[in-house]
Amino acid sequence: MSQEKIHGQPVSDEQVRAWADEAESGYDVTTLRRRGRPSAGDGPGTVVPVRLDAATLKALTERAREEGLANRSEAIRAAVRAWAHVA
Repeated sequence: MSQEKIHGQPVSDEQVRAWADEAESGYDVTTLRRRGRPSAGDGPGTVVPVRLDAATLKALTERAREEGLANRSEAIRAAVRAWAHVA
């Protein structure tokens, strides 16, 4: 096996086998569903690509920072919800 790394640390064949054994024994699905990115509303979200010019993107980033939003995605969701009158 090639010398794969996780967080800069080499991963041994024994570790890969241990992970495979763990996976094959099964996981608690309810625990796994709580992990990962939080939902963006009432359920799973759909990615909607949007192109913005540099001036709009800069204004969006600044406004998000001023309002204490975590990132531009949060700002875009807030703006769309307000425009669409969605709580």
